[in-house]
Amino acid sequence: MSAELVHAWSDVRARLQRSVDPSTFAIWLDAVEPVDLTADTLVVAAPDEARRQWIAGRFGRLLQRCAAEVLGPTIAVDVVVAPAGGRRTGAPAAADAGRRDRPTQPPHFRRQHTPDTPAPPLPPDEGAFNPKLTFDQFVIGDGNRLAHGAALAVAEMPGSAYNPLFIYGPPGNGKTHLLHSIGNYVRVYGSGLKVRYVTIESFTNEFVRALHGGGSMDAFKARFRHVDVLLVDDVQFLTSKAHTEEEFFHTFNALHDAGAQLVLTSDRRPRELGDLEDRLRERFEAGLLTDIAAPDRDTRLTILRKRVQHDAIAIGDPGALEVIADRIADSVRLLEGALIRVVAYASMTAEPLTAQLATHVLDELYRDRKPVRRTIEDVQRTICEDFSISPTDLVSSGRTQRLVWPRQLAMYLARELTGQTLPAIGRAFGGRDHTTVLHACRRTAERMATDPDAQRTVRDLTERLSSRS
Repeated sequence: MSAELVHAWSDVRARLQRSVDPSTFAIWLDAVEPVDLTADTLVVAAPDEARRQWIAGRFGRLLQRCAAEVLGPTIAVDVVVAPAGGRRTGAPAAADAGRRDRPTQPPHFRRQHTPDTPAPPLPPDEGAFNPKLTFDQFVIGDGNRLAHGAALAVAEMPGSAYNPLFIYGPPGNGKTHLLHSIGNYVRVYGSGLKVRYVTIESFTNEFVRALHGGGSMDAFKARFRHVDVLLVDDVQFLTSKAHTEEEFFHTFNALHDAGAQLVLTSDRRPRELGDLEDRLRERFEAGLLTDIAAPDRDTRLTILRKRVQHDAIAIGDPGALEVIADRIADSVRLLEGALIRVVAYASMTAEPLTAQLATHVLDELYRDRKPVRRTIEDVQRTICEDFSISPTDLVSSGRTQRLVWPRQLAMYLARELTGQTLPAIGRAFGGRDHTTVLHACRRTAERMATDPDAQRTVRDLTERLSSRS
């Protein structure tokens, strides 16, 4: 292999890695290897035909763009299949050195859909999947980025990415949306994979009916155990139901042992489900646990704008959406409900949809949710109390970790909760400029996206600051 190819592919690979989320890169693009480089073509190899089609179809444009940035706009990218039992001639023998084992394609994942081939026919209905709840309609923010990436990974490659995937968080913030997104995705692109969605309440009702002669127990077991992907909502309601818990335990084991994908949601993490049997809790914790938090203000505004665009709602005053985003902070479901109420009121009264009208409607409907406008001093005082540091240390130039994280967090919360400008926040933190405040907010958001403890800290502080009188 030429030194030019090694160097060029290193740059292309780095650009690919920056362009997609880590789980997508690990599942699909990490397996791509450089093969050859001519004056006008970069040849790369995928491990097998299914992944070659998927990579060329879904990531073809991205590969082309990254290659063009490194090798020039005239370069073409050709994705080929690596030969079984060995590499293509010229492939680096040490290319896999130090790399972790990659996920392999599960036996039941027979073929992937690509834009160059028609979507396969949908299998028989295996669950009531809402066609509006898709990955395209899911708004990604700092509080749900990891959960979204994990859900997309299991939808793209069931049984290989994270199994089981356990998503937890307060009601109304997108857990069910992600389950339906997985179901819709697999039904269209899963090449006939059998996917089923069920709530624990429905599972319990069907089990009790079969147990007491209202149906066949064999049929009940077949319904839930002969699937490739099982999506289970609200597993917190499984506690204190001994017989149902026993049956679910055996269903879980049968599917997991067969390589089927399980995705579960709950309003709490497994360790907080106090009455759940330890053996089932351990199985829930054996895969990936990921949190979904309430959306921040920017995400709430994006959700409202996307809903307005999707439903073709005429908004004369963009400030109306800001009023709703400021008032409803802890649930996407309540946020969209507030939008519906404001739009309905405007329609029935034939009044223009303005910020003033939105304020009037929400004052009537959500008297206990009037926005609490905090000052920068309120935020600083709360942070100092929570982290046991002095106000002088908080705004100082000290760079110890004991001070850096609370200071960045305080700037982030000041931006979210006070309505002050970036320069004003910077002045309140020792005369820093607005770029320092932006950097602090960005670092806090990045930490929240990967650290569940940081997510909980931000959520708890936000709730405390928002509820204090």
